[in-house]
Amino acid sequence: METLETPQSTEDFYKRDLVKPDGRPMSLYSRRPIAEAIEATNPKHDPVTGMPHFRWHPLRGEWVAFASHRQNRTFLPPKEYNPLAPSRSNEFPTELPLGDYDIAVFENLFTSMNPRAEVAPSEYVPTRPGNGTTEVVVFTQDPEQTLGRLPLSQIELLLKVWADRTRALGATDQVQYVLPFENRGVEVGVTLHHPHGQIYAYPFVPPVPAKMQEAQARYFAEHERGLLEDILSQERSASSRVIYDDGSVVAFVPAFARYPYEVWIAPERRVPSLSILSNEETVCLARALKTVLLKYDGLWQRPFPYLMALYQAPTDGGAHPEFHFHIEFYPPYRTREKLKYLAGTEIGGGIFVNDALPEEKAAELKAVEVELS
Repeated sequence: METLETPQSTEDFYKRDLVKPDGRPMSLYSRRPIAEAIEATNPKHDPVTGMPHFRWHPLRGEWVAFASHRQNRTFLPPKEYNPLAPSRSNEFPTELPLGDYDIAVFENLFTSMNPRAEVAPSEYVPTRPGNGTTEVVVFTQDPEQTLGRLPLSQIELLLKVWADRTRALGATDQVQYVLPFENRGVEVGVTLHHPHGQIYAYPFVPPVPAKMQEAQARYFAEHERGLLEDILSQERSASSRVIYDDGSVVAFVPAFARYPYEVWIAPERRVPSLSILSNEETVCLARALKTVLLKYDGLWQRPFPYLMALYQAPTDGGAHPEFHFHIEFYPPYRTREKLKYLAGTEIGGGIFVNDALPEEKAAELKAVEVELS
């Protein structure tokens, strides 16, 4: 049985590390003991041999990933053969083995980065091998479920799984940043309907969390307290945009939201990553996360599409006392009737135009009654 290795946590979970027939690593997690007889499976026994690489963008000052082998990845297959559903027989194997467990994590078959990548083409701009890891996290074996409808105990376990994978991936020399996320809905590009997310472990800090870290570091150096800490204090004082607050975790539509219905979830205590949360904070975070997801679905009376990103401190060996772990939701909607896609000013200029006030959208979400279980 695995024990969370944090000063605040004494909670246990069960874990089994396996190897798929094509050589990809897999980990199973559960709130109950996992049978030794479970064997890893995969949809096909021929590994995907694509070797991704990065090329430097000289005007934007950032790396661009190239992974052309992903053109052949699975896209919205019929329910009778969902590669993320549990295997029905040896004749029709899938990514998930049969057995009693709660959550599965495995290396993506069509990975955008590969820890074994060794070469990159020579170009007039700098290039480098696409080292790093992309993992799939399957939230449940039930293909009809969603993250928000899972029991609270399962969501708590998922938070611990994300923390465990962050520790494991961040401990490798290649990885400088670990980003768990979920794309939900075809509107935001999901290619498989089964409830799942991904974890990208980068060999550098990507531009978005890098800017977050730089801003928080400057603020911390000047004020000796956290930037997001003060944002939480301001949002609580205003109260009009707060949709959940139990004293330990706060969910709110930020005053500077770029998207309608954009929601942030953050612990009150400034911690750099999930793995530093106490058991009580993890429980509160699970309740806040479930509340937000149920409010989204309740407001729209349908599965609400979104991108959810979990922002943690870099895993570059630094302490990063300035970084405040938090979750951000990016819904694609402008209004209830019209989809919100990025426009010219947003893609070309990087300036977002929000057609609705955060206070108005927070009021709509606050009005949705939800019941946690």
